[in-house]
Amino acid sequence: MSARMKKWRERLKKVEQLAEALHRSPVIPRYRPRLWPRQPSSVWRLFPRQSTAIGFAHTCKEPVHVFALEKEKAPQGQRIFLVTSYSELWHYYRTYPKSLMHCYEVIPEGAVCKLYFDLEFHKPSNREADGKKMVSTLIQYVCQKLKEVYEVECSATNILNLDSSTDDKFSQHLIFNLQNAAFKDNVHVGAFIHAILQPVLDGRDEGGSTQTKRQKHDETDLNFVHVKSKEGHRVLFVDLGVYTKNRNFRLYKSSKVGKNAAFSLADDDKFISQPNKGVSTEESVFLASLVCNVSFTGQRILTWEVRDAEAVRTTRGQSQRGLPSDAGSRSGCLTSPHREVDDFVLTVVRKDAIQGSIRRWNYFAVEQLLVYDIANYRWCANVGRFHKSNNIMIVVDLKEEVWYQKCHDPECRNFRSLSYPLPQEICITYIMMLDDEDQAYTMDEAGNIEPGRAPKTAPGDQESGDAWGGGAEEDREFSDCLDDFELNGGEIPDEVLLGCVEDFQRQ
Repeated sequence: MSARMKKWRERLKKVEQLAEALHRSPVIPRYRPRLWPRQPSSVWRLFPRQSTAIGFAHTCKEPVHVFALEKEKAPQGQRIFLVTSYSELWHYYRTYPKSLMHCYEVIPEGAVCKLYFDLEFHKPSNREADGKKMVSTLIQYVCQKLKEVYEVECSATNILNLDSSTDDKFSQHLIFNLQNAAFKDNVHVGAFIHAILQPVLDGRDEGGSTQTKRQKHDETDLNFVHVKSKEGHRVLFVDLGVYTKNRNFRLYKSSKVGKNAAFSLADDDKFISQPNKGVSTEESVFLASLVCNVSFTGQRILTWEVRDAEAVRTTRGQSQRGLPSDAGSRSGCLTSPHREVDDFVLTVVRKDAIQGSIRRWNYFAVEQLLVYDIANYRWCANVGRFHKSNNIMIVVDLKEEVWYQKCHDPECRNFRSLSYPLPQEICITYIMMLDDEDQAYTMDEAGNIEPGRAPKTAPGDQESGDAWGGGAEEDREFSDCLDDFELNGGEIPDEVLLGCVEDFQRQ
């Protein structure tokens, strides 16, 4: 028997032994959390970098989102990023409270979102402060401004009030669940809040210096937002630093790492949840607490474009029912976070000497839709001609990697054109190339999150690839054996096969 044939026999024997071991002790199915019948398929991936997690989320066909996790005993500030669906997270959020108790929603750059507040102050430095009264007054004031600026009706029953206060610190989150209205993104939310608080921002002086009578008069109705810091400086109890791109915003029922104060419903919460069929009241509260849980259908998009933060009494915001509605992006230009998609849309609306342009865009993270409001191009596939006055929309579905046309014309309000594929070179699945080290964490059935020993493995995977081979050298030998096998007519001699069976039976 040749040396190569001997190698073949040894490899065949090894495969048979592994097959027999698998038969005796089957490998459990790969860990794929399922919420049947509500969610037949699922995604549960952990990444060490936020940018990679966001990129991966864009490649998923499922409606997934990015969350940040803090781990006990991890270096300060280090976070792991989880990609999964809302329902999937809620299911395991309750199952593994120890692993998921420090969880944050990642508010994607440019995503349509709810109006929200982070309120806090140091209690020992503000013993006279009545937190409940301050929050109630703030809610009344913001609802008044929403009505004045956008003609949006709002009351305490639309506002989820979450509390994680301690003896040392007052801490609450307010999430406004407006009826069919949301903001273009959290930067526009921040601009609106800055504008309505401008009287106190102009007069704020952390050194405590004297203000003019005019400033005092302007601040009369807003003095309730003033508190003192630990150092005794005059500050606001509204945190204005939570309106930045890809902001991590702590979730309902989560606490900060090293702390025991998790967000729960405040004693004075008046929010009225309306659970969908099959959704518990508690889960409906969780869904209402998610800042980016906003769908495209029927939404009125609110914007704030004032560069100089003038007072609300002299400047009004812009809005448009159900459609994109600002005069540009958060930086004043017309580019979305997906510049290559913007360029493609421009090729669609610039034909036959007609120079269409992008007037506005909005990004809906829930459906992964980029919605472009087009100017100077009115071709409508529904009527087969150009509209005389009403413009059109181009909707790009990043998840399905297609685009289609919708229309502003009242007669075409419910029209949607056929879907057309996006060019491959601008598709996220084509652009996004995940490196092996990106899947650096795994979560087992007990909810333990640990650095992954092998890239892209899931809890429950027991056998490594090494068990099935001996590396590059052995692969070359196997290839040589296969060449000999093919040269000999593609048949293994009977004596070799019988010998392998006898050896296996003697094991």
